[in-house]
Amino acid sequence: MAKDVVASVEVEIPEGVEVEVEGGRVKVRGPKGELERDFSHAKGVLIRKEDGRVVVESYFANARKRALVGTIAAHIRNMIRGVKGGYRYKLKIIYAHFPMKVEVQGDKVVISNFLGEKAPRIAKILPGVTVRVEGQDVIVEGIDVEAVAQTAANIELATKVKDKDRRKFMDGIYIYEKEVIEE
Repeated sequence: MAKDVVASVEVEIPEGVEVEVEGGRVKVRGPKGELERDFSHAKGVLIRKEDGRVVVESYFANARKRALVGTIAAHIRNMIRGVKGGYRYKLKIIYAHFPMKVEVQGDKVVISNFLGEKAPRIAKILPGVTVRVEGQDVIVEGIDVEAVAQTAANIELATKVKDKDRRKFMDGIYIYEKEVIEE
C-alpha cells in the first residue's frame, strides 16, 4: 500500500512527428495523418511536453495511478507509431462447406453465402480504417490501433459459428497476423 512520491514515464517524440498537449488532450501529427485523444478523465495524472518527449506523471501515486500513468504513456506511444507508419491486421478466409464471398461495400464488409445462409452477414468498418480483400486474405489498415483492431474483430465476430460443433465447422474469417507498418 506504499505510495510513490512521483510515478513518471517518458515517451520520446521521433523525428517528423509533432505532439501537442493541452490539459488532458493529446494531439499527434505525423506523415500518415493526425490522431487526437482525450485523457482528461484521468484525474491526478499530468501530461506535459518537454524537449522532444512527452512526460506522463502522477504525484503520491498508489498502484491504480501508477498503472494509469503506464497506460496513458502506452496509448501515446501507439499514437506516435500510428502516425509514423500505421497498423495492419491480416485475416484469412477459411471455408470447408460453402464458398463464401467477401466484399467491401462503403463502410461495411459483406460476407455472403457463409455456411450456405441466404442473408449476408455484415461487419462494420470504423472511420479511418481501410479494408481490402486479396484472394483468401482480408487486410485491415489504419493509423489508430484501436480502430484497426476493432474492425478486424468485427469481421471475425461476424463469422462466428453458433450452435454447431466448432471442431467440425471451422468456417470463418480469422486474424492470423498483426503488424506495425514502418515508414
